[in-house]
This record gives sequence, C-alpha cells and structure tokens, in this order.
Amino acid sequence: MAKQNVFGSVFGIDAGMMQIAVFPNRSKRRAAEIVDRIFNFYQNKDVRLLMQAGDARLYRKENCGLPCVERVHVDMALSIGGDGTLLGVCRRFFAEQIVPVCGINIGTLGFLADIETQELESHLGKILAGDYHIEHRLLLSAYVRNELGEKHLGRAINDVVIAKGGVSRMLNLGLYINQTHLMDYKADGLIVSSPTGSTAYSLSAGGPILNPTIRGLLLTPICAHTFQMRPLVVGENDEVRLKIGNVQQDVIVTLDGQESFYVQPGDEIVVRKASATAQIVKFEDKDYYNVLRTKLFSF
Repeated sequence: MAKQNVFGSVFGIDAGMMQIAVFPNRSKRRAAEIVDRIFNFYQNKDVRLLMQAGDARLYRKENCGLPCVERVHVDMALSIGGDGTLLGVCRRFFAEQIVPVCGINIGTLGFLADIETQELESHLGKILAGDYHIEHRLLLSAYVRNELGEKHLGRAINDVVIAKGGVSRMLNLGLYINQTHLMDYKADGLIVSSPTGSTAYSLSAGGPILNPTIRGLLLTPICAHTFQMRPLVVGENDEVRLKIGNVQQDVIVTLDGQESFYVQPGDEIVVRKASATAQIVKFEDKDYYNVLRTKLFSF
C-alpha cells in the first residue's frame, strides 16, 4: 500500500484500507443503480470508497465525498459508463498520479470497460481478492511547435486528432516521421492513434484494428484527397510531425475527443510516446479477440 498523503489524512482516510474511487457518468440512466450495488457489495469489507463531493451528494453518499479525489492516494478507480467515461477518469489523474482504472460498462460498446452489469458483484470480489491484472497501455503526448517554441498540449490514451474546423475546405498538410519529410497531402485531417485507440475514430476513418499489445503508433488520414496517403503504422519511439499549410480556416487538435485546442497555419503538431502509461484493469476471463468478436462482429 502506498504511503498516505497529507491531503488524505485531513479527511481521515485510513491508509491501511484499500481505497477505491468511484466515478459514475451522471448522464447514464443506470449509474445510480450501479453505484448502490458497489456500495452494498463493499459494505463491511476492508475497503474505503471515495467519490467527488458533487457525485457523493447526487447519489446520497455524502460521507464518502471529497473535494478533490485526484489528490488522495487511491489504489483503483471504478469508471461507470462507457469507454469515454473511462478515458475521462484516466485523464483526471494524469496531473497527480497514475491510477489503475477499471471500467463498468453501461455504455454502447465498451472495448476498455471489462465488467458488464450482470457480472458486477463477482468481479468486485475479484478486485478485493487481487484476482486481476493491469495492462499498461501506450500513452500519446501532443505538442504544438512554432516560432515561440514547443508547448505541451496534453496526453491521450486513444488518439490525437488534427482536423479542420467548420469550413469545408481541405487542409494542406506536411507529414514528417522523425527527420524524414514523408509527403505533402490534402485532407480533412489526420488521426494519430495508439493501438488502444485503433477501435475508436481511426476505425471509422478506415484504419486497421491493432491488438493493444502492439507497440506502435497508427496514422490514419481523414478523407485524404490522394491515393498515396494510406493508414500507416510506425514505431512506438518514432516522432510524428504534421505541418499545417497556409489555410484560411480554423484547425483544431483534439485529445481523446475530450480536450480541444486551436492552432494556426504554419504550426507543427508533434506527437510522440509519453513517458508514462495508462493502467487499465483486466480480468483473466476476458479475451481480447472474444471481446472484439462480441462487440464488433456480432451485429
């Protein structure tokens, strides 16, 4: 058990207990039911459940509410929702600590969320018994580079998307891998995806599905106006640079579909592997290819 921090001691958190943060997606109809089932299961067990103060009030768990859960040591975070909810929970902890996140799926597909509602209690028991493993997923770091220097925009688990704003004109883009100018092309944008994100936006844009254990970066063009630009897999240690040509329109960089930044013509967007990894909780009864078959190919 990691050492308790000062913030935790102020709120009387027992460092000897397993501490689990619970993050429900408020927009999901079944979230309240799942929160109650989690609290009922861990009642009278050696587990301390924590929630953001606003969530704790909404779900009537006021005694578990904290103003900033991210600043308290937790052993695991439970995400209640879909994959977007899980990505958001991971992102909450980037600035303070890297925490294993376990997804409880009440969304649509749920590639990352490993617990379905019908197996909730059995898998909560596995968490208590330590019967799970943590997959360390590659993280992307995005930067904008111009005459003012290089600025870090943030990190992404799924993808970094460079795309046009509202105007219908295509972008003029120059693609560089490390020091090699690979090509110039016109397109609506580019998706730089981790293997984890290959089943997200990249898949919709025609990119391949990559097993998340593959150590590489996936480059998928968005509506490229050339037959030469095709999805490309590069090494995990390669640096991807995309130079934005002269265009009279907005260009937006989006991280995991959750954070967006406007950039200017002439800017370079740089994407490289982050030094940290995302930690996703997985169970032995879930096989990646079986999940793929069930979620994608059974409709």
